[in-house]
Amino acid sequence: MNSTHEATLYQKIAAGSPDAFIFSDQEGIIRLWNQGAETMLGFTAAEAIGQSLDLIIPENLRKRHWDGYHQVMKTGVTHYGTKLLSAPGICKDGSRKSLEFSMSLVKNDNGTMAGTGAIIRDVTERWKNEKALKERIGELETKLGS
Repeated sequence: MNSTHEATLYQKIAAGSPDAFIFSDQEGIIRLWNQGAETMLGFTAAEAIGQSLDLIIPENLRKRHWDGYHQVMKTGVTHYGTKLLSAPGICKDGSRKSLEFSMSLVKNDNGTMAGTGAIIRDVTERWKNEKALKERIGELETKLGS
């Protein structure tokens, strides 16, 4: 398979995925935003591409995010490795969603960091169900302990 065909295949996979595919450059500017990201977060590609990741990062988490992001761009290393990450995200309508995502560090041909890609899934319903279950368990434990 040649590299042009591979690139086209990757684009088709990302474009057709219900999960969000996002790529941001070294400065954290969004450069790729697929239909899954549009559906999940509400921003069109035209609205998101060229914007900072702050578009979807809750304000109270931005400093921590950017400290880590700039360190990864500087070193090309993340301590998260292949772990599935969880974080809240902001939608266009201002609502928050619980998101899980995997990251890939993207390097240029010369080995320097070009940015990071993320495949993101909305897990809000699962998070709400788990929270309700934990609360119910807590209530039952309190009743049993009385």
